[in-house]
Amino acid sequence: MKLATLRTGAATTTAAVLTGAETYLPLPASDVGALIAAPAWRVRTEEAVRTAPASAVVQVSGSQLAPLLPHAGKVICCGLNYGDHIQEMGRELPEYPTLFAKFADTLAGPSDELDVHGSDRVDWESELAVVVGATLTRADESQAAAAIAGYTVANDLSMRDWQNRTLQWFQGKAFDASTPVGPVLATADEFDGSGFEVRGYVNGELVQRGHTRTLVFGPARLLSYISQFTTLRPGDLVLTGTPGGVGMGMTPPRFLQDGDTITTEIDGIGRLENRVRIRQLALNN
Repeated sequence: MKLATLRTGAATTTAAVLTGAETYLPLPASDVGALIAAPAWRVRTEEAVRTAPASAVVQVSGSQLAPLLPHAGKVICCGLNYGDHIQEMGRELPEYPTLFAKFADTLAGPSDELDVHGSDRVDWESELAVVVGATLTRADESQAAAAIAGYTVANDLSMRDWQNRTLQWFQGKAFDASTPVGPVLATADEFDGSGFEVRGYVNGELVQRGHTRTLVFGPARLLSYISQFTTLRPGDLVLTGTPGGVGMGMTPPRFLQDGDTITTEIDGIGRLENRVRIRQLALNN
């Protein structure tokens, strides 16, 4: 099953389920997060697909996708989680996950233009993201695995000049509407557990390619670890980290230019394609 959040107006959205390759069926929930927080959401969604009249569906080609989880209660990210990325950043394999948080305000749609103001060291980070489907508090790994609603694609766009101002990464990771997520949530039952290949492109050039089997902390382990100190709830989002190939790790470092397009894709889930606008402020604080 593949779920999406569609824009229905300037400030309104609806959850929808992909029916075949060409159509979405809108569902009675404002977004995917609200849908999976409801009891028996899967049964209700399957019933809606079985009983909906043909006139209820909308064409994929005419639909505008919003951020998948526009009101996520928690957006938690893991840095330095692929072995090759850790090496290119000159670090040793970590004993514990390196975690930081974003706000829901950072999330953007899978084809939205990303407006960055006040940074000239804008970097890409292609990632697999995990959507939480059940409440987790101090869960073990098997409980965490069972609580995964599904997977989606994200790009943790990073403003390296802001990130490196201090030892804390937060300010370089939390720019508004800078983290595209989507296009869909692909439910966990669609995958065999062998993992995902994550690919990232800049203006069509392949710059990142990594497989989640090389993660130091896999999805279930990450959710279990996070749940030891904060409760995870349906609709929360966990980004699992980026493979090697980020701009800051290149020699010399390479950063995005105004008008560049970043593409992020994972087979079986889909792709993000976002144009990046980089605008300098008259005064940087």
